[in-house]
Amino acid sequence: MTKQNLFDAKSCVNSTMFVVEMVSPPPPPPPRGSCINNISRKTLVEINGDPKIMKSWIDSMRASSPTHHMSTTLYEDKTSWMVHHPSAVDMFEDIISVSKGKKIVMFLDYDGTLSPIVDDPDQAFMSHDMRGTVRKLARYFPTAIVSGRCRDKVYNFVQLSELYYAGSHGMDIKGPSKGSKYSKKGTQAILFQPASKFLPMIIEVYKELLDKTKSIEGVRVENNKFCVSVHFRCVDEKKWGELSQEVRLVLKEYPKLKLCQGRKVLEIRPIIKWDKGKALQFLLQSLGYAKCNDVFPIYIGDDRTDEDAFKVLRERRQGLGILVSKTPKETHASYSLQEPSEVMKFLLLLIEWKMLSLRRQSKIQKQLEEIKSSLNY
Repeated sequence: MTKQNLFDAKSCVNSTMFVVEMVSPPPPPPPRGSCINNISRKTLVEINGDPKIMKSWIDSMRASSPTHHMSTTLYEDKTSWMVHHPSAVDMFEDIISVSKGKKIVMFLDYDGTLSPIVDDPDQAFMSHDMRGTVRKLARYFPTAIVSGRCRDKVYNFVQLSELYYAGSHGMDIKGPSKGSKYSKKGTQAILFQPASKFLPMIIEVYKELLDKTKSIEGVRVENNKFCVSVHFRCVDEKKWGELSQEVRLVLKEYPKLKLCQGRKVLEIRPIIKWDKGKALQFLLQSLGYAKCNDVFPIYIGDDRTDEDAFKVLRERRQGLGILVSKTPKETHASYSLQEPSEVMKFLLLLIEWKMLSLRRQSKIQKQLEEIKSSLNY
C-alpha cells in the first residue's frame, strides 16, 4: 500500500490530516455491492463463461434502477421502513431540536435531489424555484453540492458562485472563487483534486467506451473528468448483459480503475480511497469544523454513492443523512424525503426557521442594549 499526500501546499487545510491511499485490487466481491475492483484476465474469462455470475451482474444493474422494486432484508414494507426513516419534513422540529446550539452545514447531491432524474443526463435542469431556494440557503448556512458529475457540469446546472462544489464523487473540490464568509480570514480559495494523475487514463477509457458501446442503442457515455459514467437508463434491459460485458472488457486493461454502480449508471473511477464521505470530511475541515463538537452537518442525497457520506455522519455521531427515495432501501440515512419537491420544502423550512431565529436574536440584542443604555443614565 502506498500513500499520496492530498493537499496542495497552498491549501488552508493541514495536509497531514488526509491521505489518498492507492490499494492493490482484492478479488472481486459479489457484484451486488456498490463498487467492485477491477478484475484480472483469468477472472474475466471465468465470469464470461458462467451464466450464474452474469445473471448476478444483471440483477445488480436491475437493483440500481428506481423503476424496479428494491427489496430489503430489514423491512417488509414501506410503512415499517418509514418508522425507521421518517419524513424529514414531518420531523423537522425534532431535527431542529437536535441541532440546537450547533452550526448547521449543508451538503446536497444534485441529480435526483435538486433536479429530477431524467432520461438524458444533459437535460437534468433544476427549477428556478429550486435555484432560488438553494441561493437563500447559502445565505444562512455553508452549502456544498456533492455530485458524481464533472464539477464544471454541475456548476453550469446550479449557477451559484457562492457554493462549494465537489464533482466526480468528491475528487474535484472547489470553493467559492471570491472566498466564503464562512471560511477563516486569510485562507485561500480551495481547489483540491486528489485523482489528477489519472486524467490521461480516464480520457483513454472514455474514448474506448464510446467506441465499444456505440452499437448498443440508448447508452450514454459521459466524461465526468475524474470518472466515466455509462448511463443505461434508455437501454433495453435485454441488452444490459452485453453492455456490462463490453464495459468490463475495456476495464481489464486498466487495473488502477474500478467499476461502481449508481442509479442506472455504471461508473469507472480510480482505485483510490476517496468518495463522497471523504469529500464531506475534507470540506468540514476546510471550513474549520473538523474537530468541532458544535457543528451539525446535514447531507441530502438519493444515490447509493451518497451512502458513504451517510455512513460518515453515523460514525461521527454528528449531524444526519436524509435519503431521497420513493421506495424502501437499506441506508445509513436517518430520515427520508420522496422527491426533489420535498427536498425544496425541507430547505424552505430550514431557511424560515433560521430567519425567525435571527430576528429573535436581533430583538433580544436590541432589548439588552436598551437596558444597558438606561442603566448608564
